[in-house]
Amino acid sequence: MVTVETEVWINAPLEHCFELARNIDVHTRTVWPRTKERAVAGVTTGPIGHGETVTFEATHLGVRQRLTSRITEYRAPYYFVDEMQRGAFKSLRHEHFFERVDGMTLMRDRLTFAAPLGVIGWFVERAVLRKYMHSFLIYRNEQLKVLAERN
Repeated sequence: MVTVETEVWINAPLEHCFELARNIDVHTRTVWPRTKERAVAGVTTGPIGHGETVTFEATHLGVRQRLTSRITEYRAPYYFVDEMQRGAFKSLRHEHFFERVDGMTLMRDRLTFAAPLGVIGWFVERAVLRKYMHSFLIYRNEQLKVLAERN
């Protein structure tokens, strides 16, 4: 199991950042364009809330795949968690934290995941997936920051 953590400072209200982060339309606009990510089932547009699911279809590392996540914890506007229900990982838990600090919003992510396939998966987690997932989150958060600060 691997944990990746990121943080970004956003010059926008905490509530606005929280709403953008849980919006499916914003999610699909703020990920790498090459993944061609789109929501195909569950909540496919607008905000997602506690207990709701979304299925994304995207190409990652050259493989087209589907991942279904459920919002399992939700404390607006400070925290929410999405957890994989079905997908390529053995497990995946993504925690989203929002904190107001000196008039700005500190947005942090903690992504914990495990690859399938035993020892091979363990190696892939460390050799490829850790860096890939970290870069994915950094890119998405920077795009979300641009959107939040623009409005």
